[in-house]
This record gives sequence, C-alpha cells and structure tokens, in this order.
Amino acid sequence: MQNPISILSTKILLSNQKQALLDAGFLVTEANFIKTENSDFDLKEINDNLIFTSQNAVQSVLPHPKIGELKSKNVFCVGMKTKALLNENGFKVTAYTGYASDLAEIITLIYSKESYTFFSGNLRRETLPEALAAAKVNFNEIQVYETSLTPQKIKTPVDGILFFSPSGVESFLKDNKIKGEICFCIGNTTAEALEKTTKNIIVADQPSVEDVIEDCINEFK
Repeated sequence: MQNPISILSTKILLSNQKQALLDAGFLVTEANFIKTENSDFDLKEINDNLIFTSQNAVQSVLPHPKIGELKSKNVFCVGMKTKALLNENGFKVTAYTGYASDLAEIITLIYSKESYTFFSGNLRRETLPEALAAAKVNFNEIQVYETSLTPQKIKTPVDGILFFSPSGVESFLKDNKIKGEICFCIGNTTAEALEKTTKNIIVADQPSVEDVIEDCINEFK
C-alpha cells in the first residue's frame, strides 16, 4: 500500500484550511516559521491616503486610539483578505491588487499627485517604496509591526511544503534543506526567495492560502 502524501505548512493553518488537506488524504505537519508582533508607533503626519500591504499592518493599526481619524481616508491595499479586513472595520478601499508591484503601478500611473502614508512591517520589501520614490510620489512610512524568524528543524520527511512569505522561506532554510519536495508558494516574491535553492516550485494563481492548498491537492491527486 502506498504511503499517504505528507505536507508541511510553514504556518499554522485555520481549521477549515487544514481540513481541506486532510480530506484529500494527506498527512499534515504545521509550524509557525515566523512570528509577528505589534510595534509601538505614533499616528502623526498622516497623509490623505493610506497604504496597507498586509493584514498584519491592518491588525496593528486597529487598536490605536486615533483609528477613527484614519477611517475618513482613502485606502490602497495589497490582498483580497487585507481588503476584506479593512472593509469589515469601516475603511473605504479605493484600489487593491494581488501584488505590491501592481499597486505601485496603479498609484504611480493614476494617483501620483496624491499623498500617502504607508503602514509597514520591519521586513517589508523595497518594491513599493522604491517605485513611489522613483515616481516622486509624496509618501511617508510608519512601521507598525515586527516580524521575527522562528526557525525549527523538521525531522519527518515530507512530499510538499507550503510557503506564505519570503521571511518564512528564509526561516525554514536556516535549519532545513530542500531536496526533492515540491514547494507551493503564495506568490512570486515568495517563489523568488526559493529560486536559488530549488526549481521545484508551484506559484498560486491568486495570492491566497486557499489557492496554495488547492494547488497542492491538485498536484498530488
């Protein structure tokens, strides 16, 4: 009898996400390879428009006493779930995209005369700030959360690995090697972090956890 397919998720999944893999007959190992924590920050010098590139940034800003002032501003964001979280909490989302590079393009081509405040984390990519600076868009940046790596050794062999961020890739590779496993990535920037290590990469069509899981199930079925 063939051994069941074994999958490692580099973050703890929601119960319904994990269940989809279990229903496909897979063995699932989960571990959080990164940790995020809210930073202390001041909300001063806030520009007319806000930029969020992750749910973590939104969740860090929501408890702030001045959150009411922010809700009157237009928001530009990356990710369907980031948009949903903003909408649920009374923000007005003007534009959203799947990737920071696409958002940079929309802002620099259509909304370049506006001013922006970008809420970011300590490990954020340079994609968006560099594009805005190059196009001379008026923006400032406030770091609202901190991501730290939590590497750990995975001792059981797996057939597939689910990756959700470049920092998750970096953390995994500190204590583990990738051999023949198929790596399923939430997006292109995550895949780029793996390119020097393996060519065995599948990138989700849409940057969501569900799409990564769907790709994994389809590949092994």
